[in-house]
Amino acid sequence: MDLLFSPPRRARAIADGFSFLFAVAFLLALCSPSLAQEGVLLTVLDTASGEPVTFDRDALEALPRHTVDTHTSVTDGVRHFEGPLMRDVLAAAHFSGKEVLAIALNDYEVTIPVSDFERFDVIAALEMDGEILTARDRGPVWIVYPRDAHAELQDIRFDYRWVWQLTRIQAP
Repeated sequence: MDLLFSPPRRARAIADGFSFLFAVAFLLALCSPSLAQEGVLLTVLDTASGEPVTFDRDALEALPRHTVDTHTSVTDGVRHFEGPLMRDVLAAAHFSGKEVLAIALNDYEVTIPVSDFERFDVIAALEMDGEILTARDRGPVWIVYPRDAHAELQDIRFDYRWVWQLTRIQAP
């Protein structure tokens, strides 16, 4: 019995316990709606200007708000999304490229032609079904296409462009 609680093992158990508690606290802070929504939600970098433009929740909500009611490939049923149009976000950032590289919190990235945002009312969703999106539910910013409004958007190529937990947009 003494071997189980020897000083080296006890110290290791205590260190492991503190490491675990720190990890849990860190993850809770990341997922907490109140903490996750503060500060910069999205950074847009256009290589032509070289200057990043950052958006917090207030800046994104100050842009004209649009809604999209659509099915997604990762949720059940029709969902109601709200947020600014992606073309308005890019215009506010003075983005001038023909393509964007959309980068998510987990480093997923995909190149999207800006023409998608001109042809379709693609939004930077901040809410789904009346609830503010958090990192826990694919937020705080999710690129959402009006999938049900256009048959061509049912193609899997467009599904890859639905970037959730979007944090950065830049020229490829």
